[in-house]
Amino acid sequence: MAELDVVVIGAGVSGLAAAAKLAGAGLAVEVLEARQRIGGRIHTDEESGLELGAQVVHGDRNPIGVLPGLPALVPLPRYAARVLLDGAPHPLSALRPPPPLLEERLVAGATSRPSAGATGRLSAGVSGDVPVAQWLKEQTAGSPAALEPAAEWFRQNWAAGPEALSALGVAVARRADAVGRGEFALPGGFGTLPERLADGLRVRLGDPVARLTWSPGRVRAVTAAGHVADAVAAVVTVPPPVVADGRLAINDLPVRKQAAAHELRPGDAWCALVTYPEPAPESVVVFDPEGRLGFVTATAGRREVVVMAKAEAAGRARAAWRDNALLRQLAGALPWTRGVEPESARVADWGADPWAGGAYTYPGVGALWAPAAWAEPMGGTLFFAGEATTGLAGPPMAHMAMAGGERAATELIGALK
Repeated sequence: MAELDVVVIGAGVSGLAAAAKLAGAGLAVEVLEARQRIGGRIHTDEESGLELGAQVVHGDRNPIGVLPGLPALVPLPRYAARVLLDGAPHPLSALRPPPPLLEERLVAGATSRPSAGATGRLSAGVSGDVPVAQWLKEQTAGSPAALEPAAEWFRQNWAAGPEALSALGVAVARRADAVGRGEFALPGGFGTLPERLADGLRVRLGDPVARLTWSPGRVRAVTAAGHVADAVAAVVTVPPPVVADGRLAINDLPVRKQAAAHELRPGDAWCALVTYPEPAPESVVVFDPEGRLGFVTATAGRREVVVMAKAEAAGRARAAWRDNALLRQLAGALPWTRGVEPESARVADWGADPWAGGAYTYPGVGALWAPAAWAEPMGGTLFFAGEATTGLAGPPMAHMAMAGGERAATELIGALK
């Protein structure tokens, strides 16, 4: 007889939320994690308390804000919004129309929520599952100079090029999100969330699961180090490419689920935390519409600067860092850093991380069916969670990853009754 009831693969917030709910139902659970830490794509820098992964808690009604045992969320201070043009920062309003307003227009145009096989419609002259690139081209026809900055805005917010990004998927996911407004931080860093979820759980770190074999009512997880966990069910929370690329082998995956795993690839992401000898004179977020830096954030009174680049900008920032060119680019975004040598830097290369594969999944053109297919349980024994299962229920953020873990746990508990 198996010692465990459930093995959970992955100690990101989705896996930890699933494990916490399962343990709360009286089940014996073990969480197996490839990294030497919990949290997945939530990664707080211990020295500064700033974020190398997920950056903020979105919304004043976010369920993270009412999770027992967590400190109260703190509203982020107001940041000046700038755009890097001609090598210098300018007010974001210098872009006409401002890219955030275009995204709001797209979201407002979603008139229906499609099923896995339907297309839905956008009232702003677009119907069906069309690329954001097509929608943007039509919306900026009267001001073609606005097209590329708007396209880069979508790249940085969705970690995907507008040619691959579904306009319908973006609109419906945004409208489905009910977390309210504003951006917030957790005192002590975002990492306090996985720490809270992991409290009291049995978690094995630094040992990736290489093989998961199953038959109805029985699973066996074997790690790279040879650790064996037998249980009656499993929750798989790893990003789908971990399975698609063979780092985690699972027997008898249906063809449709294999196809979903190949479709649901996270967009590229690269983050740097650069510490200067003197604090920033103002709180500012600078958007680079030319696709080199993504978003650059400095906070008044703090010496650290955060660079978060996604999609194609991640590759350019990665290369600029390697070639010692990134600091020159930062000097354009933040003039007070010009000629100043940083004291230190910390890099998180999510695109090169084999257990992440990038930032997060995005609603892809022609792939709106994939999240539901990946989330589908198998034989009342294997259950799937993670932000990749979110689909059109909301944007791929931490609270949605948690919701996916809790959903999988609920399915599993029901199957065991």
